Amino acid sequence: MKYSSLKKIRLSFAIAFFIIVCVLFLDFRHLVPESFFEIFLWLQFVPSVIKHIGAGEAAALGFIAILILTFLSGRSYCSFLCPLGIMQDIISRAGGKIKKRFGRFGFKKPHTFLRYAILVLTVIITLTGGVYILGLLDPYGIFGRFMTYFVRPVVIIVNNFLASILGHFDIYTLVDTRKPSFKAAVYVIPAIFLLLTGIMSLMKGRLYCNTVCPVGTFLGLISKVSLFRIRIDNVKCSKCGRCAIACKSSCIDFLNMEIDNSRCVDCFNCIGTCPDNAISFGFSSPAKPRESVVQVDEKKRHFVIGSLLMFFGLSQRTLAQERNGPVPKKESTVKENKTSPVSPPGSTSIKNFTSKCTACSLCVSACPNNVLIPSFTEYGIAGIMQPHMDYHKGFCAYECTRCLEICPTGALLPLLPEAKKLTQIGRAVFIKENCIVQTERTACGACAESCPTKAVHMVPFTGNLTIPSTTDDICIGCGHCEFACPVTPYKAIFVNGNPVHAAAKKPENIKTELKHEDFPF
Repeated sequence: MKYSSLKKIRLSFAIAFFIIVCVLFLDFRHLVPESFFEIFLWLQFVPSVIKHIGAGEAAALGFIAILILTFLSGRSYCSFLCPLGIMQDIISRAGGKIKKRFGRFGFKKPHTFLRYAILVLTVIITLTGGVYILGLLDPYGIFGRFMTYFVRPVVIIVNNFLASILGHFDIYTLVDTRKPSFKAAVYVIPAIFLLLTGIMSLMKGRLYCNTVCPVGTFLGLISKVSLFRIRIDNVKCSKCGRCAIACKSSCIDFLNMEIDNSRCVDCFNCIGTCPDNAISFGFSSPAKPRESVVQVDEKKRHFVIGSLLMFFGLSQRTLAQERNGPVPKKESTVKENKTSPVSPPGSTSIKNFTSKCTACSLCVSACPNNVLIPSFTEYGIAGIMQPHMDYHKGFCAYECTRCLEICPTGALLPLLPEAKKLTQIGRAVFIKENCIVQTERTACGACAESCPTKAVHMVPFTGNLTIPSTTDDICIGCGHCEFACPVTPYKAIFVNGNPVHAAAKKPENIKTELKHEDFPF
């Protein structure tokens, strides 16, 4: 195979993978089944590690495949599997069009102390039970938050605009979709990282990958001993410097004819630009050390690598229910006293969820009812950007398990629909002083009508009026009642989260038995 073909193959895989991952986050109509994307989520390094450690699932060993790939061919993961890396390449290419002056890139000494300090700090914090730093710096998580909070709303706005135009011509191919809304504060972190990676990529190519990203640093350690790598023929090389200028990782020291394999992402730009055919990609045999090169302490390298290896040891959508209750004339006055946020079903507990969630926002993007929103202070400082249930925005559909099926880290365990219906993530709390039946002496009952388990029901109040009452043991905390309640700004009924999820009793006259399929043999 000609070396010039390597770049074309890499670009083809990178573009195809990038488009698929983008569709995963932007598929607001849920036209594509989750199973189609399993292989692509399986090959995301940090989610795969966390899912394997947390759940111990053999199916979550995608990071092992990435480690093997890195040992064989260097940082190929960063080249065509990491969506943030591919996005940086796109931004960097745009920067090349803007800044056409010769010498945008060139060899730069590695920021060794900063790189390994970030990696060690991330590992230490993660080992002590906190995944926030790991999730904050995870390239997949950064990309996911960018797509969910910035790109996806724009796509929905464009869709709704086109739908309104086509509707005038009785064409209903596109459906008007409710745009998700988030607190302004949650945009701060995605915006900072977008600005950080964008500027770095625009000016210096893969600087974020080779300076800040802990995944890139870790894989870089393995790349130092990879079997196949880019190499320079000292005999053929004329030291023209074209390879260094083409290298977006700034890792080619053409004067000493050396390549820093810990930073090289196998983009193959250097091969195509070399006029002497002195650069190739192939099996790397041990070479005699140069006198001018500082020798690496192999014991230290093996210690670091060993320590780190111990650590890594739809065409159908649910529409939000319309509020059909009466319009209140007065504003509510009693504030909702929520003692705990509501973590998504399948998380089992807030502690378990926050210890495994990387805030990639895939579940936020996938939720058909927009009930999942990123937290700010709900889980504490360490839980910023991790999603929680906001029943002012939507409700958790009784039959829906989409977020459970698509979570890449195991923070949300996959539950069968019937098992989810018996999982109590919170309990409904009624505030009589806010209810319009009490304050305005008018009939309502929107909360009871929307409750799928009838945990909220109406009881006699005064005259012909009835008022809501709750039954805790069959309430699952789905939020139908809170969403349906018409009073503002404080609801007359709200869901207080369970720090540890409990088992709800089976409601009468509602079938919730688990279905067991017969074996085909």
